[in-house]
Amino acid sequence: MQSTGQTSTPAQHFMIFKPYGYLSQFVGERRKRKPLLGELANFPTGIMAIGRLDHDSEGLLLLTTDGKTSHAVRSKSIEKEYYLQLDGEITDQAIASLCEGVEIGIKGEKYRTLPCRARRLDQAPGLPPRGRKIRDARHGPTSWLAITITEGKNRQLRKMTAAVGFATLRLVRVRIGDIHLDTLQPGEVKPLATLG
Repeated sequence: MQSTGQTSTPAQHFMIFKPYGYLSQFVGERRKRKPLLGELANFPTGIMAIGRLDHDSEGLLLLTTDGKTSHAVRSKSIEKEYYLQLDGEITDQAIASLCEGVEIGIKGEKYRTLPCRARRLDQAPGLPPRGRKIRDARHGPTSWLAITITEGKNRQLRKMTAAVGFATLRLVRVRIGDIHLDTLQPGEVKPLATLG
């Protein structure tokens, strides 16, 4: 007997290094004339970004054509790790506060972040240079921090470091679950067999 059912196309997944200045979307908004992810490669129909990185944030972004996969990766069971360059030398007390959770504002409401892991990086990580200069060294010292969180509120990490007195100058996501940025370069796209 002949089957009349349609064969479904297998889901496609990608990892990209989102460059500074790009929006984490494929369809532009008329008022925002900024580069979009679709300009980095010829992606399949139905592709979506799993979560977001702000236009001034960089690093690992996962893409998929499968909505269930997107939902699973965005859950609180998946860790996301970031490297942050901060204005000034971060203190042990500030790091401890970040780990415990700090109060930030989300859509006009007070929100306390979940406990996370944070550690000072003794030297700058070997990241590719950002497309735009951070700032001149004459403006004082900076420090690097690694933070691992399981949530992702709007501009959460920038608000967290500001809450303990240190502005974020550069923010790069380096890991989602077991997927690492590794040697990927800004704008580079790599197909993945699975996101599990």
